[in-house]
Amino acid sequence: MGTFESQDGRETAPAVTAEEPKGQSLAAELWDWTKSIAVALVIVILLNLYVFNLSTVKGHSMEPTLREKEWLFVNKFVYLVGHPNRGDVVILKDPDMQSVEKQYLVKRVVAIPGDQVEIRGGKLYVNGETVAEPYTDIKIEDGDRGPVVVEEGRYFVMGDNRHQNASKDSRIFGTVSEKAIQGRADFILWPIDQMGGL
Repeated sequence: MGTFESQDGRETAPAVTAEEPKGQSLAAELWDWTKSIAVALVIVILLNLYVFNLSTVKGHSMEPTLREKEWLFVNKFVYLVGHPNRGDVVILKDPDMQSVEKQYLVKRVVAIPGDQVEIRGGKLYVNGETVAEPYTDIKIEDGDRGPVVVEEGRYFVMGDNRHQNASKDSRIFGTVSEKAIQGRADFILWPIDQMGGL
């Protein structure tokens, strides 16, 4: 430690400033980091539960719109403040009670509560009108069904792949409850060459 000469010629030592022990400053810094990480984790969990999440496409039931292993951005918030609409691509819990594991399905809402749905001659009819379906590449091959009226609080969903037995949907397990619908798939995020809105 250096010394300084005062005006009267006497040597004086510099003032000593109190320093925090290194152990305490490290502990305080670690505690700050822990709090920050905990807050960030809570925010991520809340966003994942109520706002959005990512989902990976499995299977071929939504071809040609979606292909296996594509990543989807799923908007969960939209159904906290509103309801599914015709044409929405949704993620839903598999309502098939025979399934050992609870899986999630991606399907398109084709009819909403109060709608009358019928499949006739390879075409989809809602409320007696033929539905234009530019997202499909083939007529419905699974035969005629209906007409059925969609119950209150429930939805009729189908895969875009209309080949024979290509999609497990409302033609097999019936209408699905709004509670089973987890969110709306809004974007394809991956692969990059398929990136875009749905």
